[in-house]
Amino acid sequence: MSSLLETKIAARQHALREQGLLRQRKVLSVDRPLNTNASTSSPRFVFEGRAYVNFSSNDYLGLSRAPELVEALHLGAQTYGVGSGASPLVTGYSDAHLALERELCDLTGHEAALLFCSGFSANTALMKTLFDQHDIVVADKLVHASIIDGLQDSGAQLKRFLHNSLESAERLLARNQTSALITESVFSMDGDCAPIAQLSALCRQHHAWLVVDDAHGFAVLDGYHNAEAAKLIDVQVVTFGKALGCQGAAVLGSQALIDFLVSNAREYIYSTALSPANAALALAATQYSTAHPELQQQLLENIKLFKRLCREANVPLLGSDTAIQPLIIGDALQTLQVAEKLRAAGIWVGAIRPPTVPVGSARLRITLTAAHAAEDIATCVAQLAQVLSRVGVPLVTERQAADNHR
Repeated sequence: MSSLLETKIAARQHALREQGLLRQRKVLSVDRPLNTNASTSSPRFVFEGRAYVNFSSNDYLGLSRAPELVEALHLGAQTYGVGSGASPLVTGYSDAHLALERELCDLTGHEAALLFCSGFSANTALMKTLFDQHDIVVADKLVHASIIDGLQDSGAQLKRFLHNSLESAERLLARNQTSALITESVFSMDGDCAPIAQLSALCRQHHAWLVVDDAHGFAVLDGYHNAEAAKLIDVQVVTFGKALGCQGAAVLGSQALIDFLVSNAREYIYSTALSPANAALALAATQYSTAHPELQQQLLENIKLFKRLCREANVPLLGSDTAIQPLIIGDALQTLQVAEKLRAAGIWVGAIRPPTVPVGSARLRITLTAAHAAEDIATCVAQLAQVLSRVGVPLVTERQAADNHR
């Protein structure tokens, strides 16, 4: 006889499989060993003996396989070893961590920084530590799951404003004694950008902090990603696993905030610190991305090329100008079907389904990087147009997608 938990697990997995929502890992291997020419060809990997062009990675600048950063990690491991060995409050905080924190502060203008092992842990720690049941927090409707989880744990009262709507945000700020407004710089599933300057002005008017999850914008976007950032943003969360191509995250803000998190954030107090070798790597990646603006320019050129080719092929996109290019299909099973047909042609794209996105908005999440070759982008669009035509999927337009967020 099966136990209660075994029965529950089996029923839940069966339901997810029937709905096209079952998640399963796939073992991938490198297409070729790293060499000095690795950055001159599109990102690829091998799955079950076949090579695929990767259009699903957040490695926007192609730094994860940059030979200079491989060497930086090697040097960091030689200097510090491969692990930190303890919590930051025991013996896990080294000069490598301090150097990275200072570099991030120099870049953004914030007073202090605190390192975490992932963006998810940084967001949840910040939310559940900073807020409590006495706080009212307003957040964009599409903020990341880590923010929602942290706010739920905090006990704060959460109010959601319509996606990227200044009018909706202002109404909530005016009606409530709000502690903070939370948004993202680049939204991870739609690829659009928040109106940071306008939201900052609203927050100043209503004496609320502006908290920005900058995971998908840091080291990629222009504008406030410089020493002026702290003038607009009270708390900025940056991650190293996207444009910097490595691992970890940081919360940036005032010295008072960081001191408060050091004393109270359980994820920080009770977790083994990010390894010094990885901190040294993130520092090198930050400096490398700053010293090589041509990478950001190449990414922009690839985005423009992809969008132009999609227009010419009548492939409808959401209008994003960032590396994240969603194509909403709607039905989860049909989305999986399209993704599988693209894989049959050697093109690997993300098939994003609920609960990551709202029901009825399952999509292909196509991501561009600075490392993609023009011919591979052209092949991707050609195969995409062919598959969509063959399958006959009714696609969701940009206007319909906007209506879904309201």
